[in-house]
Amino acid sequence: MQYQFEFGPVFAAWPTLLHGTWVTVQLSLTATVLGLVVAVFCAWGKTSGPTALRWAVNAYIELIRNTPFLVQLFFFFFALPAVGLRWSPYTAALVAMVVNLGAYATEIIRAGIEAVPRGQIEAAQALNLKAWQIFRFVVLKPALKTIYPALTSQFTLLMLSSAVVSVISADDLTSVAANIQSETFRSFEVYIVVAVIYLLLSLLFSALLRLAYQRWLNYPDRR
Repeated sequence: MQYQFEFGPVFAAWPTLLHGTWVTVQLSLTATVLGLVVAVFCAWGKTSGPTALRWAVNAYIELIRNTPFLVQLFFFFFALPAVGLRWSPYTAALVAMVVNLGAYATEIIRAGIEAVPRGQIEAAQALNLKAWQIFRFVVLKPALKTIYPALTSQFTLLMLSSAVVSVISADDLTSVAANIQSETFRSFEVYIVVAVIYLLLSLLFSALLRLAYQRWLNYPDRR
C-alpha cells in the first residue's frame, strides 16, 4: 500500500496552527503558576493548618486524584451552567487544569515539606523568625528544591494533558488540528505536524523550568 504525503495543505494553515499553539502555551503556563499557588496553600494547610482545613484539603485531593480529568473538565463546562455559573471554553479549561494540578502538586510539595529537617525549623524559631518567614525561607524553598524534578514532570504532564480541552471546543492546538484535518482530509500529515509541535513545546517547557531552577533554587545545601 502506497501513501502519498502532502504536507502543503497543512503548512498552508500555519496561522491557525500558530494560534492553537499559542493558546496551549497560555493555558499551560497560566495553569502552572496558579496551580502551584493552590498546591503551596493546600500543602501548608495539610501540614500546618487547622483540623478543618486539613480535612477539606484531604477531601479535595482524594476527589481530584480519583476522578478522570475529562470528567472534571465536563463538570466545569457542562454541569456548573445548570446552577447558573457559565464560563467560556478557555476559562473552563483553565480552571479545570488549575484544580487538577493543584491536587497532584499538593502531595508532591507536602512530601518535600515533611522532608525538611526539624532542626532547621527549631533553629529558625530560636532566631525568633515569624511563622510566615519560617515557612517561606526555611521550609518551602528547601522543599521545592528537593521535589523539583517530580514537580517539573507534573508540569510537563499538565501541558500534554491540555490536549483534552479540545473536547469542549477550546481553541488549543489539538482543537485547531481537528479543524484542519476536517478541511484538508490529511489526517496523517496533520497529526505528524501536531506531534512534532507538542514535542518541541515539551522541550521548551523543560528548558524554561531548568532556567527557573537555576534562577531561584540553585544554591548549595548547608548541612
